Amino acid sequence: MENVIKQTGKDWYFVAMKVFMTDKNGRLLILKDKFKCWDLPGGRLKYDEFEKSLEKVVMRKMKEELGAGVKYKLGQPVVFMRHERMENLADGGKEKVRIFAVGFEAKYLGGKIDLGKNHLEYKFAELKGFKPEKYFKGGWLKGVKEYIKTLKHENIKA
Repeated sequence: MENVIKQTGKDWYFVAMKVFMTDKNGRLLILKDKFKCWDLPGGRLKYDEFEKSLEKVVMRKMKEELGAGVKYKLGQPVVFMRHERMENLADGGKEKVRIFAVGFEAKYLGGKIDLGKNHLEYKFAELKGFKPEKYFKGGWLKGVKEYIKTLKHENIKA
């Protein structure tokens, strides 16, 4: 049975920090999660992180998802995304959730990527000729397209 939260008036969102991390060749780091969906590094704020800076939340998520050995330089937020998806519940049901995400820019400086428990693989995608619709869906797809558009606007070849 599908559990869907019905809202009237105000809507409820999880809040997440996502990272558009590129390497020295301008390739974008993307991750495949345990549900076999492509994703960007980052994730949701925890309840006890209300007072923490968003940058510290990003640091926690990057360490969890990419390992402690990854070095990067975090930039500014560049894209804001809204994503909707079905998630599994403990009772075996499903629930539709909505996520509002702040997409930060980052430069990968090096270090071994050691994926956390929620991801199966990663790749650095060449942005020139990149077809994000082959990898992403929903709000993540819109966000990646918007990110690529900002790169083109800045005269960076993508």
